[in-house]
Amino acid sequence: MDLIVRGEVILDGARSVGQVGIADGVLRLDDTGSGDRIIEGWAVPGLVDVHCHIGLGPLGEVEESTTLAQARADLAAGTLLVRDAGSPVDTRWLADRDDVPEIIRAGRHLARPKRYLRYFAIELESVDELPAAMAVQARAGDGWVKVVGDWIDRARGPAADLEPLWPDEHLARGVESAHAEGARVTVHTFATETIDPILAAGVDCIEHGTGMSASQIASAAQRQIPVVPTLLQVGTFDKIADQGAAKFPAFAQRMRAMHARRYQHVRDLYEAGVPLLVGTDAGGTLAHGLIAQECAEMVRAGVPAVDVLAAASWAARAYLGRPGIAEGAPADLVVYPADPRADIGVLAHPTAVIRRGRVVG
Repeated sequence: MDLIVRGEVILDGARSVGQVGIADGVLRLDDTGSGDRIIEGWAVPGLVDVHCHIGLGPLGEVEESTTLAQARADLAAGTLLVRDAGSPVDTRWLADRDDVPEIIRAGRHLARPKRYLRYFAIELESVDELPAAMAVQARAGDGWVKVVGDWIDRARGPAADLEPLWPDEHLARGVESAHAEGARVTVHTFATETIDPILAAGVDCIEHGTGMSASQIASAAQRQIPVVPTLLQVGTFDKIADQGAAKFPAFAQRMRAMHARRYQHVRDLYEAGVPLLVGTDAGGTLAHGLIAQECAEMVRAGVPAVDVLAAASWAARAYLGRPGIAEGAPADLVVYPADPRADIGVLAHPTAVIRRGRVVG
């Protein structure tokens, strides 16, 4: 064996083993021998950031050196799998590298002119373009399409607030077209008004979901539609409100209200049985490598540490169709000096980050 990981190797919420071996970049669960190197501690499947933007900066597309640095920052934090939730950069050139996470790409954001952050999205002049554009992005990505569901309409002046971007029927047709291409659809949404239409359209995941009402939460739970709370991003809503308060008081009031109840909102989602996933929303306005901080925020909101760990590891991997710690699987795991199920803060201090069988951090 090239490497032995010994201690408690956590497979999922119910199972663990005392040791795994790594040979030729893959896991051997039945190994009881010795290896060239032994690492001891608590091991978990490589962490997963399901809302991350590699290749995106505050002004849109970034150069290759910055893209690589972003990916490496995520890897160093223990993130070994990323669902890139929209990027102007084609990151396929990173696919064969061992010094970055595996990236599942969602292609480009789809939005309307002046209805999202400048330089981030493909801006469709007509809502009629949405179904075809979603089909194009489905073919361009790795099985995911990212749609901006709502944003402020500044043209309304002081009354401007968050509003849906798409008519219900166009959104439903768009989801249908993406599904026909074999892709799943996730939607950025802050506003309550967006949730019923996207659930009716059959979306597969909800990003942020800060405006979800009790009945909408119940509907998402019944359908088992995951929500990615992005608490680090929602934690900036008060500052966003301050920036826009003078010109857009209605928008600012709503953003402050969502900021104030962000932890209760995540508790409501959890207690209702909505599947939760962990996403940092890195790229654009937030730094990369913040998976441990996002997990800590979810625990602060009242989600048990073991369930947060699942959402950031084996459960997220299963949802994305990637293996965890299993016989013959790629050896992507993180080792910690203590049990993160008992103290989520341990995630900020990995002993070893192992990517494709190689210790990279």
